[in-house]
Amino acid sequence: MQELPVVPKMPTDTIVTADAPLKKPNWLRVKLPIGESYKHVRGLVDTHKLHTICESGNCPNMGECWGEGTATFMILGNICTRSCGFCAVATGRPLAVDFDEPQRVAEAIHLMKVKHAVITSVDRDELKDGGSIIWYNTIKAVKTLNPTTTLETLIPDFRGFKDQIQRIIEAAPEVVSHNMETVERITKQVRIQAKYRRSLEVLETLKKGGMRTKTGMMLGLGETKEEIIQSMKDLVAVGTDVLTLGQYLQPTKKHLPVQRFVHPDEFAELREIGYSIGFDYVESGPLVRSSYHSEKHVIPGYGVNKWKLEKAVHA
Repeated sequence: MQELPVVPKMPTDTIVTADAPLKKPNWLRVKLPIGESYKHVRGLVDTHKLHTICESGNCPNMGECWGEGTATFMILGNICTRSCGFCAVATGRPLAVDFDEPQRVAEAIHLMKVKHAVITSVDRDELKDGGSIIWYNTIKAVKTLNPTTTLETLIPDFRGFKDQIQRIIEAAPEVVSHNMETVERITKQVRIQAKYRRSLEVLETLKKGGMRTKTGMMLGLGETKEEIIQSMKDLVAVGTDVLTLGQYLQPTKKHLPVQRFVHPDEFAELREIGYSIGFDYVESGPLVRSSYHSEKHVIPGYGVNKWKLEKAVHA
């Protein structure tokens, strides 16, 4: 294993802490959703009565992604049984499971003619199967109607039940993602009903089942750089292939406050560290979200080989 690269300390004027007014820096500006492709995706989502995490999660990249004809679909409704301190998705008592949803999602993906699709879901802890049967049916429906489309599934932890995780493995999407969201010390605060070690076990189970695995973390919630690096090491130890790092943005005043805005240079440093300790692909930047550029995350070796080439050019 290579030694970690030496990274300079960040200048103090590039980090805003909770002790100072948290004015959003200029590197967090996003494009407004415009264009015909955006309108086309908007129409498909509305016509097929689909939910997207793009909308429910207030994703800053919705305009860019929808403008390129892609979207991340959210199955099993848009009401979550968990109440994470960072998440914009509504919490409460979900509606009954819609068993026609898998086919509607598959048809929408077919109409969009996308080469790569991402599907996620709310947590459905009240269901005996955790929603894993709808997950399985959706993956199979998408694959049947769209045999050339690659698929990433961003799944919940299913409370760690191996039989439910096994259904995802049996459905065999190209990438299975489960987000850690934050470092171990503040997991209980950020993900109230989740457990750091349980999420690692989910990723390990998926990897042992032959899946290409992926996870994402938000920065700016009060974690330290040392804790981020330790989480990276934990993830590499269970075989995680892809890591995404992005800036946490507070959805409403009721959610956890932003402790600091992380400078793009620090995201670049963490990308270097991630590749150095063994990730196959690292996506790191202020506006990065789980499904951002996810079509590239499918390809083994793409990220790390590109990184090695960059280093060779600048050597």
